[in-house]
Amino acid sequence: MTKMNEIESRRTFAIISHPDAGKTTLTEKLLLFGGAIREAGTVKGRKNSKHAMSDWMEIEKQRGISVTSSVLEFLYDGYHVNILDTPGHQDFSEDTYRTLTAADSATMLIDVAKGVEAQTKKLFKVCKMRGIPIFTFINKLDRQGRDPFDLMEELENLLGIRSYPMGWPIGMGQSFSGVYDRMEKKLELYNPDNPKAIDIIQLTGPDDPKLDEAINDEGLVAQFREELELLDVAGDDYDVEKVKNGELTPIFFGSAVSSFGVQTFLEHMLKLAPAPTPRMSTKGVVNPFEHQGFSGFIFKIQANMNPAHRDRIAFLRITSGKFERGMTVKHVRIGKNLKLAQPTQFLAQSRSLVEEAYAGDIIGLFDPGNLRIGDTLVTGEAFEFDEMPHFSPEHFCAITVKEALKHKSYEKGLHQLTEEGAIQLFKTFNSYVEKQIVGVVGVLQFEVLEHRLKNEYHVDIQLERLPYSFARWVNGPVKEMEKFKKAQRNLVTDRDERIVVLFENEFQMRTAMDKYPELRFYENSFVKEEK
Repeated sequence: MTKMNEIESRRTFAIISHPDAGKTTLTEKLLLFGGAIREAGTVKGRKNSKHAMSDWMEIEKQRGISVTSSVLEFLYDGYHVNILDTPGHQDFSEDTYRTLTAADSATMLIDVAKGVEAQTKKLFKVCKMRGIPIFTFINKLDRQGRDPFDLMEELENLLGIRSYPMGWPIGMGQSFSGVYDRMEKKLELYNPDNPKAIDIIQLTGPDDPKLDEAINDEGLVAQFREELELLDVAGDDYDVEKVKNGELTPIFFGSAVSSFGVQTFLEHMLKLAPAPTPRMSTKGVVNPFEHQGFSGFIFKIQANMNPAHRDRIAFLRITSGKFERGMTVKHVRIGKNLKLAQPTQFLAQSRSLVEEAYAGDIIGLFDPGNLRIGDTLVTGEAFEFDEMPHFSPEHFCAITVKEALKHKSYEKGLHQLTEEGAIQLFKTFNSYVEKQIVGVVGVLQFEVLEHRLKNEYHVDIQLERLPYSFARWVNGPVKEMEKFKKAQRNLVTDRDERIVVLFENEFQMRTAMDKYPELRFYENSFVKEEK
């Protein structure tokens, strides 16, 4: 295959949903169809030795939730598929948002009984901002749920996106009989006694008598035909350009837990989803089909994927060119060359050495501490990709180590988890006793911090909740900054020694802003230096 053919065959997508919509289960089944695993893990059976492949961290196995994004890749029908499985829980949304920057399209998973939920709405907004195609899988059709027309209306009202059902269900819950594929004119029959045994019947259309023979329920078939006719008359037309621009979402129906509808979804989506897409940079648009040089950006860092080796992996999304093992690239932020000697590809924490990779692929780089989230690696002319999204923490704790003898391990663990973006670490400014303060976006991150320091670094910590709700990075004229530093309480510094002020409430914050009109207060750490 030529380089262009290799790039054309790549499909890189993220799966987004609210917790418990079945996201990790869907990921497992996609891997199963891709031949990447022989048996799907179970998310709910916590006493069982099987766990979801994408939930590799110990706390994920114990709680049955995803708390960090996983990268999974497999081959299917000539396509090289990279799946980014993201945490559904809102407390880990910052990791999810960053991961979405590495995706070219997204699969939005919706529970048929619950519809569009809060976290789905948030994540959809990020996809919408990036204008990437969104494919919707309505899950759990084997349970009683809401009317599909209601769900389509909700997609439009809550998310502002029109939809086109690629298939249409016949019945639901106990009466669920199958899904009709509108594009291929095929009927997939659901067998409740053996859901994996899927019979596929080719039809001439919804009026084909074979449909009546296959589903022995006149009322159900009549309702299906009536609904399909309504869709054909009043529904949106299928428009490839609108799908590409994220203005129209193709809808698929099925049940991930029983594998029903998953393979059909995968095959349609791979044909419809885009190959690697262009990315904005400081030198303009970098198009993988036009830019000859190698380039990529770090969107995730993960420490201790293999606790026995205390490793640290930086996840690189390749945006253009061809990667070859051992190649030397320019690390743009620090202006130095870097040799990429041991690149790996992943199936959750399982890994294999990779000799070459192309735009669209995601590889892991062993990193002794040179790389940060958002770093750009290139060959040839230096440029940087757009900044990664960072969020202002909303919950804060003073943190101390319980055993002074373990201070070295404690500091190492804190440093690595800060580099991952799992926490933000601050130090008190101008105080008699310097204290460390941890800031997070969601409170569950404190639990993960405590768990990981204990399990990965053998360190016990003490967390003391602080009353702050806002962090603002501050900058401005030197004289005003000096005045501010002397007068303002609750000042801290971040890992780059920049001044940050913590506020308990919005009133406090507004008062400070009014008092110091020449200063600028930033929600994230991208503070512009002023003289």
